Amino acid sequence: MSITTRAAVVESGGAPFVLSDVELAEPAPTEALVRLVAAGLCHTDLGVASGGLPFPLPGVLGHEGAGVVEAVGSAVTGIEPGDHVVLSFTSCGGCRNCRDGHPAYCVAWLPLNLLGGRRADGTATISRDGTELGGHFFGQSSFAERALVDQRSLVKVDPDVPLESIAPLGCGVQTGVGAVWNVLKPGTGSTVLVLGAGAVGLSAVMAAALTPATRIIAVDRVGERLALAKELGATDTINAGEADLGEAVARITDGQGADGVVETTGSVAVLRQGVDALAQRGTLVVVGAPPFGTEVALDVNGLLPGKRVVGLTLGDAETQTFIPALVELVKAGRLPVDRLISTYPFADIDQAVRDMGAGKTIKPVLTFG
Repeated sequence: MSITTRAAVVESGGAPFVLSDVELAEPAPTEALVRLVAAGLCHTDLGVASGGLPFPLPGVLGHEGAGVVEAVGSAVTGIEPGDHVVLSFTSCGGCRNCRDGHPAYCVAWLPLNLLGGRRADGTATISRDGTELGGHFFGQSSFAERALVDQRSLVKVDPDVPLESIAPLGCGVQTGVGAVWNVLKPGTGSTVLVLGAGAVGLSAVMAAALTPATRIIAVDRVGERLALAKELGATDTINAGEADLGEAVARITDGQGADGVVETTGSVAVLRQGVDALAQRGTLVVVGAPPFGTEVALDVNGLLPGKRVVGLTLGDAETQTFIPALVELVKAGRLPVDRLISTYPFADIDQAVRDMGAGKTIKPVLTFG
């Protein structure tokens, strides 16, 4: 028997989110039915909604869900009705990268999460008036009051932590934190440079503040975000609208450059500046995603002093261990994600989209009453 729920549907590329009654399919043995309590809004959702990626529309997006499990399929283990869960990306679980603890690099990641709009077997999870819709977005499609969630997207979390405060852990926060902890791994006395003080960049700042790095530099064009970065652990800030990035980094680091750089803006010009600002043997992590096919020009000789440029998906995190650890840090007040969040009733999703686009909010989180 199908389940009727209310969802935010994008009818076509560039169209607004419209609340509509939809039907969820019968849960598969490897799925759970989750009642959403909160869902973060991410730039990836906006990119797909704009038509920038070939996701099947009309469809239901949302990939930073958090809620309460209502039912589980016969093959789901470790999760029971009543459990509080954060929803993250899904993966096949059987390829080499999944088995090695790197599910963000699953060989089937793109069709399972971003492009397919269906389960791995090709069946749809959401329909409306008998017509199938694009769904299964990141194994969840959490812009809905209820969602069918793939078991590999489910992460059981401490029920004492408010779900509104940890919904962004499923994507944006784990991406920024993972860039620092899983890739840069700052050593004692090192310098971390974070390009862009949005949700991902500020998460990277908070993560760097929990490492032995002694200098954390945040870069943005919005003064209020730079001030917040200072409060979250940045030792230095650069307003890119007022100062030359390379000169400012050289001044702060006594000409040595940054040992690690997190590039979150998606601008190839900023990416190039970040590479140029690296110290010898430094590493830049590419997090921001420009349109497919975008290329960047680099000075090859400039890379020879041991500089590395590394691409990153979702923090290269193994979600079942990484997200619960982040929840514990949130609970202890050591990862103040709440400083990034503005909440909106689910019905106000379009206002949240507008505010995010205008830079009025860093991380909108939709709440379901």
